[in-house]
Amino acid sequence: MDDRPKVALTGGIGSGKSYVAKRLEAHGVHVFDCDKSAKRLMNSSPKIKEELTALVGSDAYVDGVLNKAAIARFIMSSEENVQRVNAVVHPAVAEDFHASGLEWLESAILFESGFVRYVDVAVCVTAPLPTRIARVMHRDGISREQTLEWMSRQWPQEEVARRADFIIVNDGCQDVDEQITRVLMALEKWKR
Repeated sequence: MDDRPKVALTGGIGSGKSYVAKRLEAHGVHVFDCDKSAKRLMNSSPKIKEELTALVGSDAYVDGVLNKAAIARFIMSSEENVQRVNAVVHPAVAEDFHASGLEWLESAILFESGFVRYVDVAVCVTAPLPTRIARVMHRDGISREQTLEWMSRQWPQEEVARRADFIIVNDGCQDVDEQITRVLMALEKWKR
């Protein structure tokens, strides 16, 4: 039996999770992307399409393609709706992750979504707030206000870091590869 832990890479928007995931690849660790899986499944799974249409209404899909605006309106209207959509999508993504055979996954909302129940270890990527804001504004071409609005919809970085088993600081100063090496060495000793 494989006793290697299932590991989640998490952190708030602009923390640099995707960068750390790429650096993990350089260390021979392949990381499952939960967002990509969710997007693919929401557009390809007949069961998810049926359930989301029942939840959101007939405008959930246009010509068989996910109507992101309709889904966004639905989930922005209440926390209950967020949970209802998550209840449809997250189990399918978890199944997709387990079927992938990979040990690592990347999830921005690991704790707040409850997705943490599918893993054994959480690694939080952190960065100073001004750095995160600048990264998101540059990457997405949005205003500071829009960036702060997006950030306000996620848990505070400090809370995510407090719940994590390991922290990787991605501030542009500390050596990310060195921190990854330390985490990987610690995980070699980790038993499920």
